[in-house]
Amino acid sequence: MKLTTSALIATVAFGVLQPAFAAGSNNGVATVNGKPIKQSLYDLIAKEASNRGQPIDDNVKSVIVNKLIDSELVFQEAQRIGLDKQPDFIAREELSRRELLVNAFLQDYMKKHPASEADTKLAYEAYKQELGDKEYSARHILVATEAEAKDIIAQLNKGADFAKLAKEKSKDPGSQEKGGELGWFSPAGMVKPFSDAAVKLQKGKYTAAPVQTQFGWHVIKLEDTRTSQPPSYEEVKDGLQKQVQQRNLEKLLTDLRSKAKIETPGATGAK
Repeated sequence: MKLTTSALIATVAFGVLQPAFAAGSNNGVATVNGKPIKQSLYDLIAKEASNRGQPIDDNVKSVIVNKLIDSELVFQEAQRIGLDKQPDFIAREELSRRELLVNAFLQDYMKKHPASEADTKLAYEAYKQELGDKEYSARHILVATEAEAKDIIAQLNKGADFAKLAKEKSKDPGSQEKGGELGWFSPAGMVKPFSDAAVKLQKGKYTAAPVQTQFGWHVIKLEDTRTSQPPSYEEVKDGLQKQVQQRNLEKLLTDLRSKAKIETPGATGAK
């Protein structure tokens, strides 16, 4: 992996700076108008580059130092014209520092509180329960209003062809040209009102009343069902661990809120 000059510029510009520059002194790796560039900044850039697989040879060392010098020149010029005193900059600086510290804390917390095997296996059992042991094949017609959906059901009751109506009237671009065909899915793979309605249907039947979701109004026809096998634990383990960690972080935030005294005087929409 090569660390390009542009990548180095971006690294310096955003302050994502990491092994060490042997030529550096106690005063830093260089001085610009009498101000030293800290060794720690160079070390951070070099470490990050090394972690990404970039060999830190003499050429890369020189590029890093020169980009730090360029960055320092611009930094000093920005200070000279007072950009660092502008209210928006001060607020952004505070937000950036806050975000860096929050991210550092969260990474440290997740490192010290990894998702346990027991919790991950419990999540797997819940996942299997949610998937169920059946898959469903269905068609649907999606329209904007309940009245349109009722009209479609009335036409179906008179013998109209479901696939033909889907091609003519459905607003779902993913299934319209296929006559409303959705293929095989588990109930967990669809929004709840849709899956709740689909699993109650008998094969070949369609919903007697429109089904509303956040996407609009659906008329659903069940084509077939089949027995399904959930993915193995190993196949989904990584994703489940992330879910468990996310829940742990949400619990942490809830706990911190419960212990804190929070006041929002004058905050619009604050809860």
